[in-house]
Formats: sequence, C-alpha cells, structure tokens
Amino acid sequence: MRFSALAALCAAAALLLAAVPALALEKVTLQLKHVHQFQFAGYYAAQELGYYREAGLDVRILEGTDGNAPERDVIAGKAEYGTGSSSLLLARMAGKPVVVLGVIFQHSPYALAMRQSGAEPDIRRLIGKRAMIGSLTDDLGNADELLAYLTKEGVPATSFQRVEHSFNPDDLINGKVDAMAIYTTNEPDTFDRLGFPYDIYSPRSVGIDFYGDNLFTSEQELANHPVRVSAFRAASMRGWQWAMSHQEEAADMILSKYSRRSDRQHLLYEARQMVPLVQPVLVEIGYMNPDRWQHIAEVYAGLGMMQRQARFDGFMYRVDTSRTSLAWLYRLLVAVVLLLVLGAAIHFSLLARERKRALETIRHGEQRFRTMFEASPLGIALIDSITYEYRDINARYQEILGRSQHELRALRWLEVGHPDDVVQIKAQMALLTTQQISSFKALSRLFRPDGTVTWIDVSVNAIEPEAGTHPHHLCMIEDVTAKKQSETLIWQQANFDTLTQLPNRRMFLDRLAHDMLKSQRDQSRIAVLFIDLDHFKEVNDTLGHQQGDVLLIDAARRISACVRKSDTVARLGGDEFTVILTELEAPDHVERIAQAILNSLLKPFDLGQEQAFVSASIGITLYPDDALDIDDLLKHADQAMYAAKGAGRNRYSYFTPTLQVAALNRMRLTNDLRGALKGQQFALYFQPIVHLESGAIHKAEALIRWNHPQRGLVSPLEFIPLAEASGLIVDIGEWVFHESARWVQRWRQQVYGEFQVSLNQSPLEFQREGSSYQGWLAHLQSLALPGQSLVVEITEGLLLDASSAVSNRLLQLRDAGIQVALDDFGTGYSSLSYLKKFDIDYLKIDRSFTRNLAPDSSDMALSEAIIVMAHKLGLKVIAEGVETPEQRDLLAAAGCDYGQGYLFAKPMPADQFDAFLRDNAMPLAASIVKAN
Repeated sequence: MRFSALAALCAAAALLLAAVPALALEKVTLQLKHVHQFQFAGYYAAQELGYYREAGLDVRILEGTDGNAPERDVIAGKAEYGTGSSSLLLARMAGKPVVVLGVIFQHSPYALAMRQSGAEPDIRRLIGKRAMIGSLTDDLGNADELLAYLTKEGVPATSFQRVEHSFNPDDLINGKVDAMAIYTTNEPDTFDRLGFPYDIYSPRSVGIDFYGDNLFTSEQELANHPVRVSAFRAASMRGWQWAMSHQEEAADMILSKYSRRSDRQHLLYEARQMVPLVQPVLVEIGYMNPDRWQHIAEVYAGLGMMQRQARFDGFMYRVDTSRTSLAWLYRLLVAVVLLLVLGAAIHFSLLARERKRALETIRHGEQRFRTMFEASPLGIALIDSITYEYRDINARYQEILGRSQHELRALRWLEVGHPDDVVQIKAQMALLTTQQISSFKALSRLFRPDGTVTWIDVSVNAIEPEAGTHPHHLCMIEDVTAKKQSETLIWQQANFDTLTQLPNRRMFLDRLAHDMLKSQRDQSRIAVLFIDLDHFKEVNDTLGHQQGDVLLIDAARRISACVRKSDTVARLGGDEFTVILTELEAPDHVERIAQAILNSLLKPFDLGQEQAFVSASIGITLYPDDALDIDDLLKHADQAMYAAKGAGRNRYSYFTPTLQVAALNRMRLTNDLRGALKGQQFALYFQPIVHLESGAIHKAEALIRWNHPQRGLVSPLEFIPLAEASGLIVDIGEWVFHESARWVQRWRQQVYGEFQVSLNQSPLEFQREGSSYQGWLAHLQSLALPGQSLVVEITEGLLLDASSAVSNRLLQLRDAGIQVALDDFGTGYSSLSYLKKFDIDYLKIDRSFTRNLAPDSSDMALSEAIIVMAHKLGLKVIAEGVETPEQRDLLAAAGCDYGQGYLFAKPMPADQFDAFLRDNAMPLAASIVKAN
C-alpha cells in the first residue's frame, strides 16, 4: 500500500517536472561588477548548462562598467541580483536594502602590488609615493580593506598620494605609480608574463580577512519573490560547484560565449588562483559566517566608517531547510545494534581458531621473508638508526659494496659513501628518526676497496621498533653505475661539441635561458657575443680539414681563456662561436673582453709545419636592452657580427636597435619621398611677416609641408634632412620656388604691389653646381615679376664657406634684385666681418632670444644690440617667434622692423593665407591691440 502511494507521488512529481518547461520563464537580471572573466564563471555555467532554466528563470547576465554598478542597479530595480564586495555591509548600514545571498570568495583576492626593490619587502616604502587604490569618486569598494591594512601597518592614507585607478598594469610596470591595488587572481599573471619583479602585500597578513565576491539582492525582491530568490541562489551555487570542478571546460565556455579579452592561459590562471580563495572542497560555496561579517564590521568601525556594535539584522539571507523525519534513522540504528550483537557472538566463536591460523601464517611469512631477503637482486641491510651499525646484510649488498659481511660489521653505515652524498642522506635520516617522514630515496656514490666509485640507487624505510630498543631502518640499494655512465655519455654527446669540448648549440640555448631568468631576478644585464673567424675557409681549403680542426680547437682554448669561469663559451658549428657574459659590472667590461678575444686570435696558429693567421669579427648584443627573447638576441648578435665584417673585419660591433629602426624608417621615408612630387603630396604654407610700426602685412615666409598618404603630415624637420641626403632637395626647392612665384604674382596684383615672399634655401641648394639661379630669373621674367618679389633665406653656416661659389651666388642674387635674409641670427658662427663682406638685406633674430624677452633681461639686451648693429650696417631686422603682445611691444620699442610668430598668425595653407590677407586689410597690429 505504501509502495503504491509512493509510486503515485513520484508519478505526480514527474508530471509536474515535465510541465515546468511549458511554463513561462521568469526574466531576471544579474549585474556583474566587472567585465566577463573567470571571476564570474559559476554564473556562466548556471546559464549555459541550463540550471537557471530548470529553476524556471530566464537570466540576463550584464558586464559591469564600474564596481558600484551592481549596487546602484539592484537598489534602483534595474537588476534583481548583483555581485559585490564586503562593502555591501557599509551600504546596509547606510540604510540601503541589500541582502547577501551567499559568499563566493571566502577570502578577498584584493592586495597591493609594488615593484621589487632588491631589499626585504616593506610596505612602508609606500610613504610619500603614488598609489592607485580604488576609485577616488566612489564611496565604497575594496579600497576600504586596503586602507585598513595600511593604517594597521603604520601607513595612513595621508602619508601617500592616492591617484585615480586606471586598472592598467602598465602604469606600475612603467613607473607611473609606485603601488597598485590588484586582484591576486588577475594582474600577477600579466606581471609574470612580462618578467616584471613585484612584491604583493595582503591585508590577511595582519588579520584583516574580508569576504571577496558576494551574490546579493534587494529586500524588495526577497519580499515579493522569495521562491524565485531561493531558486536563483540554488541554481547559481550549483553553477559554481560545476565551474570550480571543471575549470578547463569553464574557460572554454567563457572564450566561446562571453569574452575573448583574456586568453585561455590567463583564464586558467584565474581559476587556479581562485581555488584557495573560494575553497570549494572545504567550504560549501555560498556559505557565510556571521562572525566573519562581525569581524568585517569591526574593521570598518576602526576606520570610522560605521558605529561600533552596530546590528545588521536582515543583511544575511537564511537558507530554508525542510525538516526530515528521523524515524528511519532510529530504525536503522536499532538494526545496526542487533547486527553488532550477532557479529560479536560469531567473532568470539572464531577468535581462537583465527589466532592459531595467524600464528601459523606468521611463521610461514617469516620463512618467505628470509628467503626473499637472501635471494633478492637488491642489496638489503637492516641498520640501527642511532648507531648506524649493521644488524643484518644480504649477499647482494656485500657484492655491491665489494666487502664481506665481516668487514661490513666492523664498519658503520655511510662510512664508504661519497662525502657530498652522505651530507644529504644524513639530513634525510634526521627527518626519519624524528618521524617527520617514514621513507626516502636518494642517488648516491660509494667507494669500493679498489678505489673505484659505484653509483647506487638508495631506498630507506623506517621500521617500527620494539619497546625499549633503538629504531631501525631497512636500506635497499641497486647498482646503477653502468646506467649512469651511459646517461653521462649520452648527455655529453647531446650537449657538448665533440671537437672542442665546448657547449654546443643545445647547451648554449639552455644556459642562455637560465642566465636570462637570473638576470630578471637580479636586475642585471647579459651580453651575447657572436664570433666568426675571418678567412677560416682559406685555411680549410689550403691546409685541409684536419688542420682546420686543430685551429678550431686552439681558437676555442684562446676564447675561453679571455672570459671568467662563470661565463659560457660555446661553438654553434663551423667557425662560429658564442660567448655569454653574465652579471656585467661596468659598460666597458664587454669591450675589454671583446678586444682581448680579438688580440688573442690575431696571434699565429701553429699547425704542424705551417702557420696560419686569422682574425675575428664579433657582434655584441645586450639583454634586456636589445631584445627580450633568445631568437631576437641571436638574430641581433648575428646582424652586429656582419656589421663588423662589413666595416673591415678584426673588430667588434654593437647591435643598436634604435639606430636600426631609425635607419629602416629613413629608408622607407626616403623611398616615399621620391614619389611625393609626382604624387602632388607637397603643400605650401605661408606665415605673415608684420611691419611692427604700422601693423601692415607686406611679407610672408613660404614653408613646405608633406601630406604623406599613410603617415599624414610629416614635419620638415624629419624629411628635409632626408631630401638633402638623397639629393631630392634640389627638385623640391624648384617646386617651392615655382609655387611661391605663382602666389606672389597674385598678391602683388590683387593685394599689395610690393608684396614679398621669403624662401628657405638649403646649403646644398645654394652650393649646387650648374646653371645656378638663371632658371629662376628666367621664370620670374616670364611672370613679369621683379627680383624684389622674393627673399632668399640662408643660414649663418653658409657664410663660413669662403669659396668663390658662395660669393658668386650672392652676387647673382643681388644683381637680379633678389634680397637675402640671414636666418636664425645669433645662434651660429658668423661674425661681423661676414655681414660687411656679403650683401645681406635682413637679419632674422632667432626665436630663442624672443622667447624669454623681458625688460632688463640679457635676451633683451642682446636683441637691442643686434637691432642697433643691423641698422648701423643698413640691414632690416625680423624677429621670429613673437607670441605675446609684451614681446611685440618690447621689440617695437627697441626699433625692430618686422615681427613673425603665432601672435599674428600660424603658418597656413596658401588658399587660407590668401583669404587671411584680404580679411586683414586693416593693419594686423592694430586689430590685435583692439582685441586685447
């Protein structure tokens, strides 16, 4: 009857469950506090594995924009559930109706990271430094527990500078800040991958133990939908149990369905770091202890963030557990008692028979053990663990040691062992005799009577002592000498060059990787030298490979003699050698060794009846300066070696990545520059030159700009030197001249009849061979333009060239009516005699003087002296870099003729400058005065 009722109940339950999918799912939202990552894996698992759906829920999981988004949205009703830190307790105390449903992280992952200093870690290094700890605009967050920790360590918040948290590890790595709040499940992986040395400081070290992520809801949700809250919590915890026990599957799920911001390796790193924080095996996920919350409240009270002894009733969700009838348990206990009584009766009836059988078994066992002891292929000895005396020894043990039982009885255990190995075995025996371990294994060496060394595998097991006796141990040994010799030979052949006995490529790469790791820890540098013997092929071809091998052996010896024992010399093959120099103490240390190697290899090589002479080319690269991985280091060292060969051999050359990148950029930019004219990529800009007394604009300086199709606007400072080096400057200068002539013709006709345009002339253009300025003059005549329409600006350096070519060019310009301006005056090397000797019309005061003009300043005195001197020589003065009305007024008061600078206008495209001229018919200086 009961069975029928139970069957009917099960059938009804099955029908009810079958009907659940047909019901409409309740839609709820879970608001996360951060972006998708393994930190929220349990919720993804509950969603993707259908746990929420089985609970009748359609859950939307949203990423967080900031740490307080879950709290805001849950209280506002935008989300029913959220994830938050222990600061939820502060929100509750502030009157916000939040209820914690369960704790995911039993321990907070929040900590502080600082760069390693080389000394013992000390959090007080933070005093006076910059730190990113939480957001400066949010009231709540994990920053509270770190601030409490720092206060307890004697580092109050007033003793250091807090800056806004960027959540970018690069800010700590690059030294933008000195400390950064991190999650121990996240940022350390980034630091480790980049080789950044760091120390972590955790609040748990001083007893501040906060909860980490917590699942929470609002009182309104709990009051209106208690069943839904219970179902959501249960499904979430079920998802967390699955995620923590299926970490790889959970990581793949995140990559597939949620986010690829982090790679799989990082997600699995998060998972591993979460295990000791979540403690899924020791603690039921979701469990929370009121005493822990009380501890957190006391920490907050200590910070003055809440009252002491505050009550937070209703803050923790209580899971309802239905009561289970215990009647079945009582009946089971009664049945167990009856079975125990019956079993005891049977046991006592068989006890005497079993004892007799046991004694017989022991006797036979002792016989079998003795037989195995004597016939074992292993050497076995029973030894007193205190006195090391032999108590029993089998034949194989005697054979391996090469001594009789009588001889061994006179010795103590380990007396014939190698001293280096005995020390390690005695350390293990100390643990064995104090019962910290029950057994151990070791590889050891022992000396036979003939002096030979035998390798043995040793296995030691403690034996339970009888009452009142010393403890004993069983020592079993196996002779592995032949195996060890074979392994040594194989290892030697695999890792060392058979000709020179130097490490080969395999061993070299292994040692380099090891040295790079040590360099990261010690913050030291490594040098890699790539050595290639010059003219070695000729030795091989003329004297034969056998003599070539003799030379290589001697070369290996010479190179090794030039370095320390801690350094590595290897032969990669052929006539190529490499050297690893570690723990470099001074910059010139590498150069001294490289030069010593070169000098050593220059000495003659005695090859029987012949002598050979070779030299070497050495390429040098530094770690971590030039590269961070082995392949790049070797590639750069090889490139530097070829640079040494190209420079004439018998020398060393450093790899300089900055110069290499710069050279590559210059090559690409020069190639692009060759097509710039045909591609019409150049543009002419003009900047007005203002007459300071009247404010009129009757002059302008033409300035070239390059609109690169990919790089955008390229500075003349970058491409003009390339144009000069490649010879393209002449064609570019011709283009600038023709464009300037076209525009000055327009402005002289439509704006001002005496308008002038200044052109900058490169020294290479000015000194070029050929027709000189004849082409310019012919073009000006074709446009009906006088020479006075142009001014050629040259630098002071040109005047130092006393050649007739320079004088002829200047005379040619004067005869054509083209005026000359001396640019950047005061910064070069020209003297007053040059101003007297050559026909110069304008001096341009360099902006370095104008920038710092002030009454009674040295720059003002120099500027006044230049102006007076120029006027005495009949020259006009143009001041560059005028940016303020004060500078303009000081220059005007000193008698300066013209001003040029951002105060009046920046350089602008020709079309804009054309409009600018027409719009500024009123003198520009007057308009500036009005504006001011």
